[in-house]
Amino acid sequence: MGSGRDFLGPFFDPEGADVVFRDAEAQRLYRRFLEALGAPSLGRSPVPLVCTFGLSAHTVATRENWAIHRDAHGAHAPGFLGGDLFAALVRTTARGALAFYEHAVALGLRVLALMPPQRVPAMSDPAVFFAAQHVLCAELVERGVEVVDLRARVTDRSGLQRPAFCEADDPIHGNLAFGRLLVADLLDRGL
Repeated sequence: MGSGRDFLGPFFDPEGADVVFRDAEAQRLYRRFLEALGAPSLGRSPVPLVCTFGLSAHTVATRENWAIHRDAHGAHAPGFLGGDLFAALVRTTARGALAFYEHAVALGLRVLALMPPQRVPAMSDPAVFFAAQHVLCAELVERGVEVVDLRARVTDRSGLQRPAFCEADDPIHGNLAFGRLLVADLLDRGL
């Protein structure tokens, strides 16, 4: 439907038991998907909603966005990444996605959010990436979303995605092996 960064801030409007995407192409793709399901609206979907909206932690962790919160040596103040201000900033950045999940759960849907590949491109701060994911996961769970988290199966000791699950020549995405693990996990959950 679009790039992950397009689904962080406000990107939809709730409309009763449905949503309207603000981007015309996303709306077209969404309506086509609902038609294929025979569902007149999101709230009448016969299948669970599996989604990745708001989990583009590498975008949230863009270095320039956090420079103001660093000292002269480039370090974050002790406790900053685990503090209330940081969490509020992450929630604000992902407010559109969090509102989408909240709306979908309120419609009675079973909603599953897929944790992204644990890849941190050069433009992103790894410490912010991991801390932001922690905040986002907690927010999703609080809203009644099931988080599909393969980190224990696909990462090394550093917490980064092992090469066997990385798309070659791509600093962000997982590969087919990663995708197969996600699908297997979803099937194990009864989807």
